[in-house]
This record gives sequence, structure tokens and C-alpha cells, in this order.
Amino acid sequence: MYFKKLVGKKCYLSPMDENDAEKFTEWLNDLELMINLQIYNSVFNVENERRLLSDLSKEQNYSIIDFENDELIGTCGLLDIDHLNQTAETGIFIGNKNYLNKGFGSEALTLLLDYGFKALNLNNIMLKVYSFNKRAIKSYEKVGFKIIGNRRNALRRGKETYNVIFMDIVEKDFYDNNKIIMEINRK
Repeated sequence: MYFKKLVGKKCYLSPMDENDAEKFTEWLNDLELMINLQIYNSVFNVENERRLLSDLSKEQNYSIIDFENDELIGTCGLLDIDHLNQTAETGIFIGNKNYLNKGFGSEALTLLLDYGFKALNLNNIMLKVYSFNKRAIKSYEKVGFKIIGNRRNALRRGKETYNVIFMDIVEKDFYDNNKIIMEINRK
């Protein structure tokens, strides 16, 4: 069962549910999807995924749900939250391939950032992305993230090495430049 915690036009964010373990296990064993994640070479089974979802649900991690049909399409969350310095790291994963390149990830991330800045009083949120993941970089830039640095040749996939790109967004830039959240907030 999903609950509408953070609501957009295309999707909403719901607390994670351990009953989604089978779907997440399916996605996490798909190497085409996993190539973009740090946990690329891990092995996942339903039992371990159920425990992981239970643990993740206790923090600021959410399932991304299609608003029209209540279908689970991915996950996003805020990690390493430092309330003293008002910082966090974020991550997002769209597991349902039918929802790639359709704006669901951008909207979900926008909902999460708005919540992080307003409800959690954060000021700076960063992420890491691999240099070959052009689709994700474009999506992050659309939301307002800016590249702040590179860790050169820090990732190996097959026989190739890639840079790890560090991006961040601050509260002022998010609200000054983000049209998606302004449309959502006008509801």
C-alpha cells in the first residue's frame, strides 16, 4: 500500500514498503539498470532486499509511485543528513524502464529536494553520478544541480575507466531556478 507523502503532477513519493522487495530484487539484478549504480556488482535476493527496505524505510527514503495508476517505478532518498551543517547527499533510481526519459525522475527529485529544504532545513544537497550517465546528468541539471568537481578515472566498468562527477544544489538556487516545484506548489 502506498501513501501520498510528497505529491507532484506525474508521481508521488511514498514511504518505502518491504512488500516491494520482489520488484526491487528484479530491478537490482538487471545489469542494464545497475550499471549506473555504485552497487553494480552486488547480488540481490528477496530476503535481503526485504531487510534492506525495512531499514531504508526508517530514514528519508521513498518509493516513487506513478500518480495515475499507483505503480511503483523507483526510489529516491536523502542520505548522510547533517543537520548541524544543513547538508545531505541524494540518490535516485528509476527501476521501471517504461518510465525512463519521461520526466518522472526529475519530478521525484524535485519533490524530494523541496522537502529537504523546507521540512528538514537543509541548505546544500549533493550527489555523485558517473560521467557516462548522460541521461542522469541532464536530468540533474534540469532540476538545478551544478557540477562542482570530478574524481578522475575513479570508476571501472569492464575494461574502461570513467570519472565520478560531483554535483550539488543549494536552497536559493533551487527555488530561484526551479519551475517544476513552483507549478506543484501552486496547486
